[in-house]
Amino acid sequence: MTSEIFVLGAGIVGVSVALHLQQRGRNVVLVDRNAPGEGASFGNAGLIERASVIPYAIPRDWRALLGHASNRNAAVRYDPTFLPRIAPWLLGYWRASHPDRLATIAGELLPLIEACLGEHERLVEAAGLSHLLRRDGWIEVVRSAATLDEAGRRSSEMRSGYGLVSDVLDRQALARLEPALLPAAVGGIHWRDPFTVSDPGALTKGYATLFEMRGGTIRREAVSRIAPEGAGWRIVTENGSHRSGAVVVALGAHSNTLLSPLGYRVPLVGKRGYHMHFRPEGEATLRHAVLDEEIGYVMSPMAAGIRLTTGVDLAAPDAPANRIQLDRAERRAREIFPLGKPVEDKPWIGLRPATPDMKPVIGPARRHPGLWLAFGHAHHGLTLGPATGRLLAELMTGETPFADPSPFDIARFL
Repeated sequence: MTSEIFVLGAGIVGVSVALHLQQRGRNVVLVDRNAPGEGASFGNAGLIERASVIPYAIPRDWRALLGHASNRNAAVRYDPTFLPRIAPWLLGYWRASHPDRLATIAGELLPLIEACLGEHERLVEAAGLSHLLRRDGWIEVVRSAATLDEAGRRSSEMRSGYGLVSDVLDRQALARLEPALLPAAVGGIHWRDPFTVSDPGALTKGYATLFEMRGGTIRREAVSRIAPEGAGWRIVTENGSHRSGAVVVALGAHSNTLLSPLGYRVPLVGKRGYHMHFRPEGEATLRHAVLDEEIGYVMSPMAAGIRLTTGVDLAAPDAPANRIQLDRAERRAREIFPLGKPVEDKPWIGLRPATPDMKPVIGPARRHPGLWLAFGHAHHGLTLGPATGRLLAELMTGETPFADPSPFDIARFL
């Protein structure tokens, strides 16, 4: 098969890139070994996160660091034998987490985050997926009065600094929004800008269906190699090979597999994450996604039940799945909401592709004409997928980009 552009990876980022290129008149083939939306795009907490303008950094407070080092909390777990393998990445992450550097990174990411709601809205409307979207934000709960005061100050700073809309909730206000929350949740912040999704996998599949309805092609093939050939590219798959004028690598945590043979090695770590669905106890309902920041998990009302999503598990990508982090989160989640029995027999596990500077890689590969990149979105893949698709499509078609692409250039790692 010969096509103008092959997009490799059918997660939310790859599907969004394909749609935006298609919208600009390009002939696009979307290729993935799995059906669209079956990787990290399926297993996230369902937040289109307009409110999280500050990336998830390594804490600089020594008490928080000791808590992580103990390897006993729910927010971050690690395999001690894996840490030496990612030591350079951890060092880069630590440096990028310095407050001054973090503020710069947040400013660089902000145009993409500001665009996330509008870009999703356009695709949701075109694909007829409004039933999957809620536009009433999410709630960050706190467990003490002191923490509520601190959260209130942070909420005020975010409103004034980034134009966000939020309400500080005491126990009574929280109970009005979420009557089933237990007294351990003493208050919280209602972040009102974000959208939430009741089935992230279905959202990505719906976007992929829109791509096909508009004439796009999706191929279920595992890509083993890409190589420049003449003025274009050869894409080798399990079923043969294809020629293309250009290639987009949007394979998330697996992107280095195809890039390394070409001389690129992006410092990319797949942060493992888990989720499991639970039935609520009795007549209890959860109306909003709820983040327990102090403990490190999210509960989201989903089509399949209450989805409990964990923080970060730093272990080898191919290490066996375990229940350690999920069990820790479940115990603490039951303190604030009456979770019933699990829906599934075992948890889902996926990889969040993260760079040490907390920014995705978006743009040309630099050393190879016709090779383009879109991966490394960490916790914000669902949030930034459509905005990334627009930015990369604008670069590939010579339009003026709506955001400065230079902070996301792979050149920072070459």
